Amino acid sequence: MRNSRPNYLAGFGSVVWLLVVGLPLYVMLIATFQSRPDYAANGPLAPPEHFTLDNYVKDLNSGFAQYFLNTVVVTVCVVGIVLLLVPPLAYTIVRSRGRAATRVFRLFLLGLAIPSQAVIVPMFFLISEAGLYDHLIGVILPTAAFAMPVCALILTGVMRDITPDLYEAMTMDGASTRRIFFRLVLPLSRSGLATIIVFSALQAWNGFLFPLVLTQSAETKVITLGLYEFQTEHGVDTPGLLAAVVLSMLPILIVYLFARRALVQGLMGVGGK
Repeated sequence: MRNSRPNYLAGFGSVVWLLVVGLPLYVMLIATFQSRPDYAANGPLAPPEHFTLDNYVKDLNSGFAQYFLNTVVVTVCVVGIVLLLVPPLAYTIVRSRGRAATRVFRLFLLGLAIPSQAVIVPMFFLISEAGLYDHLIGVILPTAAFAMPVCALILTGVMRDITPDLYEAMTMDGASTRRIFFRLVLPLSRSGLATIIVFSALQAWNGFLFPLVLTQSAETKVITLGLYEFQTEHGVDTPGLLAAVVLSMLPILIVYLFARRALVQGLMGVGGK
């Protein structure tokens, strides 16, 4: 039996990659436990001389909790709209043989080529005329609309992997279209559903352009806009800002950790097996 030789090049590459990934995380986390004067005096790589949680407490007491709550509302509503509309749409596209479904699918694919920056001005006038300006619903609707094309593409690819024999078996048993959808299609599309949940949640949680243009009051600010509060005319409160970044990334990181396997499976299903 041949003795396997250690791959020093791969080990060296792994260490380099660990430093590339780990160093920014270390700098971010270590700064959140320092006061602003200590951070300025010791630099970003030095461990804290006086461990403190004041940055997190200050963030939560300075309105960041309201921004966090607004972001949660926007994210949950966007995910809810996507889950309500995209699965029936994808099922119709996959099962229908008519031209109308094909045209609708092509229309959604066309939405992939339209960046949100290109329509932000007419979107502003539309939201204003509808009386939704400076309301969270005015951010929720366009965010969900721009997330739906990608979600429809992903879920359509996953549903097309369901074999026709399963549909025929349930049809022969007398199952209705609704029962086939809820008892067959949705359970077998769990990976695709997890993928569109994570994708739409990321789009909503990290959204910046729509909240920036379509809101203005402090009551409707989201996290991405609230991070600007740490920049003043006298400089940037770096420890406070990084503490806010850590707080903002925790929920979406938890969602990703629980859904990462289904996320990868769903993305693999887009191009077929």
